[in-house]
Amino acid sequence: ALAFATGIKIGNPELHVIVLMGDGDAVTIGGNHFIHSARRNIDLTAVVVNNYNYGMTGGQYSATSPLTARTTTSPRGVPEPGFDVCALAETSGANFVARTTAYHVLQIKKYIMQAIQKKGFSLVEIMSPCPTHFGRRNFAGGPLAMMKYLKERAVPKARFDKMTDQEKIDHIATGVFVDKERPDFLTIYRELNPINQLADQGGR
Repeated sequence: ALAFATGIKIGNPELHVIVLMGDGDAVTIGGNHFIHSARRNIDLTAVVVNNYNYGMTGGQYSATSPLTARTTTSPRGVPEPGFDVCALAETSGANFVARTTAYHVLQIKKYIMQAIQKKGFSLVEIMSPCPTHFGRRNFAGGPLAMMKYLKERAVPKARFDKMTDQEKIDHIATGVFVDKERPDFLTIYRELNPINQLADQGGR
């Protein structure tokens, strides 16, 4: 989705472009688009709903599935460690990065508003339950049990950072991880190509 969104934003820079994705589209199949959108600092708001698998196409494991997790394509456990989506966005150059869970509705609203207002590439990751596939195969219970897990295991980043490595495995760091100012792609592009500035102003 980020490739199409980039074209839309460059074609009509006045639009506020919001891109809704799952973890599969964002950092698995679309991983290359994700890191380069952040690297270029395209002025987009990326909302990634992460349920640790391809929940809508059969429950295959994705690039965020936890190590040893069971999925339809890893019945004995995922052999690869999953990406930290927020860390990936941060190291790729995003201007705003935040994470919350599907349980924390007010935080979702707050972070998305902040992300829209930030110039440049912004990411809001929302950890979400998937009782149909991931929860069932990993004995995590039904929808209510998985929402309870998100409620109890989500902790502010400051507290998460003080945990041991073993404790971190069973908890989710939430909060704003990055909030910085860096010129977005179109700003730099126009500075490098003055003729485009005249075109934008209706000149020749």
